[in-house]
Amino acid sequence: MALDFLAGCVGGAAGVLVGHPFDTVKVRLQVQNVEKPLYRGTFHCFQSIIKQESAFGLYKGIGSPMMGLTFINALVFGVQGNTLRALGKDTPLNQFLAGSAAGAIQCIICCPMELAKTRMQLQGTGEYKLKMKNYKNSLDCLIKIYRKEGLRGINRGMVSTFIRETPSFGFYFLTYDCMTRYLGCEAEDSYVIPKLLFSGGISGIVSWLSTYPVDVIKSRLQADGVGGVTQYNGIIDCVRKSYHEEGWRVFTRGLTSTLLRAFPVNAATFATVTVFLMYMRSEDNLRECEPGPVIQQPSSL
Repeated sequence: MALDFLAGCVGGAAGVLVGHPFDTVKVRLQVQNVEKPLYRGTFHCFQSIIKQESAFGLYKGIGSPMMGLTFINALVFGVQGNTLRALGKDTPLNQFLAGSAAGAIQCIICCPMELAKTRMQLQGTGEYKLKMKNYKNSLDCLIKIYRKEGLRGINRGMVSTFIRETPSFGFYFLTYDCMTRYLGCEAEDSYVIPKLLFSGGISGIVSWLSTYPVDVIKSRLQADGVGGVTQYNGIIDCVRKSYHEEGWRVFTRGLTSTLLRAFPVNAATFATVTVFLMYMRSEDNLRECEPGPVIQQPSSL
């Protein structure tokens, strides 16, 4: 158990490093002003951030997901595994229910983490060198939000995060279970790693597609108030105003960068986990092909 957890943490860190630039682009596209857009699309956003803010601009806010990684993995693996055992049988439905339970519980860490990440990603938009930093780092960001808004401010977007994470994690585990069964993963199979990579990548894409519109609303709510202007009165108000001003396409904004991110992030995670376990264990002890997959937030995924 401890080795699987450690492997998950290492694999998760690899996934964050690979996927964070795509996440920064996704957030910028989701919250930009439709009347005065800074970016024309995913690739233009990438180019603009690198040109205006350097490549490091793509990694703004990475400290927050890195800090929360260990705790999120612990919750996800612990809750998912215990729930699956409590349900008795390893069936597709139970995989979905166990994954959903894990997704729901980890929201208590995921929500504040993503709040800090979002605020850091939006800080100094379009500036190569920040003229003034509101936040030094992710921890400083959370401390300042707490001092100004209290616990309610720290948990801004909690309900939308819960609505997103619960079914998203369920679909992730369900898809991964179905894919590995279909591909016939076996420990002695010489193609087990490519199969796991493919299964993880597809699972990440499915989990994001299942709840992406909710993620747009979550990002807007967590970004609301930046610059001193509050636009939304809650989830329903955010949905109504967003749809009224921008139409149904608003709920797919940033989807391209998200899907581009989903596959390599989960591929990197599975590859790292698998190689780590193969290095730490003898092949005789690898009795199954599922080496404790790590899920990136559909925040991660």
